[in-house]
Amino acid sequence: MEAFFCKKPLLRTAGAAAMISALAVLAGCSKSTTEAPHKQQVAEVGVFKVAPEALQITTELPGRTAAYQVAEVRPQVSGLIQKRLFVEGADVKAGVPLYQIDAATYQAAYNSAKAALAKAKANLVAAAPKVARYKDLVAIEGVSRQDYDDAVAAHEQAKADVEAAVAALEQTKINLDYTHVDAPISGRISRSAVTPGALVTANQTTALTTVQQLDPIYVDVTQSSEDMLRLKREIESGGLKKNGGQAKVSLLLSDGTKYALEGKLQFSDVTVDPGTGNVTLRALFPNPKHDLLPGMFVRAVIESGVNEHAIAVPQQGVTRNPKGEATALVLNKEGKVEQRTLVTTGTLGAKWLVKSGLNEGDLLIVEGVQKVKPGAPANAAAPAKPAAVAVGSAPTSAQ
Repeated sequence: MEAFFCKKPLLRTAGAAAMISALAVLAGCSKSTTEAPHKQQVAEVGVFKVAPEALQITTELPGRTAAYQVAEVRPQVSGLIQKRLFVEGADVKAGVPLYQIDAATYQAAYNSAKAALAKAKANLVAAAPKVARYKDLVAIEGVSRQDYDDAVAAHEQAKADVEAAVAALEQTKINLDYTHVDAPISGRISRSAVTPGALVTANQTTALTTVQQLDPIYVDVTQSSEDMLRLKREIESGGLKKNGGQAKVSLLLSDGTKYALEGKLQFSDVTVDPGTGNVTLRALFPNPKHDLLPGMFVRAVIESGVNEHAIAVPQQGVTRNPKGEATALVLNKEGKVEQRTLVTTGTLGAKWLVKSGLNEGDLLIVEGVQKVKPGAPANAAAPAKPAAVAVGSAPTSAQ
């Protein structure tokens, strides 16, 4: 009995060993099957073929509108305001009366000067014949030489009195006319600072009202002196070709809409603001409907010139590295991804304007950027043709 029980465990042990060996063989086969090397798949990316093209380069600058002419209306004689002769906020023509000042005292002074002139002319009429008579009498010694000289002097004094009376009459006429306060220029008139019954004085510091000419209208913008110098160097080097004649300017309103009419650049200031380092540019715009009012914030888009070999690429193909530099992935001739550092000078619509870092014929990766990295192989989809770039804004500072 003891021997029987000793043999049975031995048989079980042998069976278990056989099963373990079989499982090990199966595991080895399975491992060799799963660890078979797979062929690496090459990512497919969308590319944009870089091609230089002639582009109108523009500069977008902030600015404000200013009236073409501004005239502050002040009285030139003193007196009481009798009437206000205009509607506030209306358009007025040059020479139209705006206020009536009490003219009673000025009318009286005019009448007095007119009478004084008549008296002086009468004295002149009496003095002239006396000189003629004395001239004949002094020749035959009918009168003394002294009497003749006195007659001549009286005649000359009478003529001077007439001239003085004429000047006095003109002065009183001017003062009388000044009781009508007229519009100095044509334009839109503002609110009145006085009402009938107010006492005003000649050449007072406070204006009665203001007239502003709104058509045409100025737009004053500022540009940094560095950008101005850079544009000048690019034009001198041939990188930009300057447009003939005056530079054209378009306008973007504060709500983002484009002003319908184009303007022209008038001049650039000859002085740099020492506080900001900016130069003021002034453009002139037609404003027939008075859509533009003085003091409005606008953005002026100025045509800087034409770059005949500009490179503009889609924005989705350009990223920034931790240093803030513009970078792009390019598929080179060996079919591998290459990273480039770019120098950009601004945007043109939905594209970056690239100054350096890309060359004609380069395949810029614009789709599938996240699937590749520098040095990895990639396949290019059919290259996209360079799209026409709408004229947009190119900030003058390099980025």
